[in-house]
Amino acid sequence: MEIKEAVIALSALAQESRLEVFRLLAKLGPEGLSAGQIAEKLRIPSATLSFHLKELSHAGLVVSHKEGRSVIYAINVQGMNCLMGFLTEDCCQGRPELCTPTRCDAASKKQTNKKKPSQKGADK
Repeated sequence: MEIKEAVIALSALAQESRLEVFRLLAKLGPEGLSAGQIAEKLRIPSATLSFHLKELSHAGLVVSHKEGRSVIYAINVQGMNCLMGFLTEDCCQGRPELCTPTRCDAASKKQTNKKKPSQKGADK
């Protein structure tokens, strides 16, 4: 994956509804869902969902195929793996074992990002 492609994919995921759609489709795997089912599960208006699916497809993160009268949308596993590989390929100075994906909850993320208390006035 080239940097331009990564920027497009990351930009597509940098929107709450699109990220929700992507995560739902990732859970389901290659079977996917129809646009109507996605809209119902995520409570997204059809016209809005159509726009988001187009953006995710353009970014190479979602694929679609016709099944009868419905269009089924599914995660593009190869696209997701390419993005993950791009983000971690040179991780940690050649020590990829340090970059194993983990699920972070909001509390642990806040703990990691906390700033140290100011030492201003500590010498007084």
